[in-house]
Amino acid sequence: VQLVESGGGLVQAGGSLRLSCAASGRTFSDYSMGWFRPAPGKEREFVAAIGRTGHYTTATYYAESVKGRFTISRDNATNTVYLQINSLQPEDTAVYYCAADLEEVLVAPAFWGQGTQVTVSS
Repeated sequence: VQLVESGGGLVQAGGSLRLSCAASGRTFSDYSMGWFRPAPGKEREFVAAIGRTGHYTTATYYAESVKGRFTISRDNATNTVYLQINSLQPEDTAVYYCAADLEEVLVAPAFWGQGTQVTVSS
């Protein structure tokens, strides 16, 4: 699976961004998709994930620190996963990486994008 992120940029605190991750190469709906970012002491920390498309619903997962501000969604028709980020804070400044795996839970995703930079000014 090839993953290409976009949508990052410079935004003032309190603003919003929508990150996109375009996937290609495999059956997109078979993959759980997620977003990660670097954190102190960690190479990358989990931000949000969305599971493989289910018959009735698709599960979403969020880090506690972003619940209520970040929303992950997927569009299987365009092979794209999105991360809507609202009420941006300076501590959200990071490179955001898209990830994919066949496992429902993204413990160690097999596929990664190159990242998109988000910078939040105070």
